[in-house]
Amino acid sequence: MPAENTENTENRELLALALEAARRAGALLRDGRPADLGVAATKTSPIDVVTEMDIAAEKLITGFLSEHRPDDGFLGEEGASSEGTSGVRWVIDPLDGTVNYLYGLPTWAVSIAAERDGVRVAGVVEAPMRGETYHAVLGGGAFMGERPLRCRPAAPLDRSLLGTGFAYVQSVRVHQAEIAAKLIPQFRDVRRGGSAAIDLCDVAAGRLDAYYERGLNPWDLAAGDLIAREAGALTGGRPGDPPSRDLTIAATPELFGPLQALLEEYGAWHD
Repeated sequence: MPAENTENTENRELLALALEAARRAGALLRDGRPADLGVAATKTSPIDVVTEMDIAAEKLITGFLSEHRPDDGFLGEEGASSEGTSGVRWVIDPLDGTVNYLYGLPTWAVSIAAERDGVRVAGVVEAPMRGETYHAVLGGGAFMGERPLRCRPAAPLDRSLLGTGFAYVQSVRVHQAEIAAKLIPQFRDVRRGGSAAIDLCDVAAGRLDAYYERGLNPWDLAAGDLIAREAGALTGGRPGDPPSRDLTIAATPELFGPLQALLEEYGAWHD
């Protein structure tokens, strides 16, 4: 079998594992959410909580994947970290949209991506309360369930819907609000969903024309970034840079450049 076909088959095998791990974790989170949701720890502020369910979901995911691929590495939001020896690393956010989950809002997701030698090759975003599963394999397109995804057709800024997110730290949010205030008059409207993974998938599904956020970690964006790109969107950070903690942008090809230029001009890449 040619090397290219072998690699594609292996990537689809990784996708299948990610789909099952995300399904199991999503069911755990959906069905096991306790009424008195306990807080196991805090992150950067009291608002940004890490719940017991968050930790349980990551353990479920890493345990399942390790059973099937014991030589792979992990990078997880809740502390999973190992190099592995296979060249494959799983980047996991067991519960993206923790505050939404805590408050009983539906916009939260399980995000799992597989990287091979540093390149993202498969991604899954499971959104149980939406009843939706987004997934992509590098070079194979993006899907919601069985339905192929494409980003929206070209539209000018003033007829485009923009998504964004804000940091949990109040002092950082102040600057981010100033950026948003400059952008709002130039777009149709702005949305803040509370889950970066779902926002990126909403760009892929044509529910948003563009999305940007500062402060994302690799696990926040790994799967969603691949899904958006496979749906025809452009993604990046500051000019010439990939998506990163400094800045993450996903947009239709026509909007990406103008939005990136505005964010650079307004200093959206720093606090």
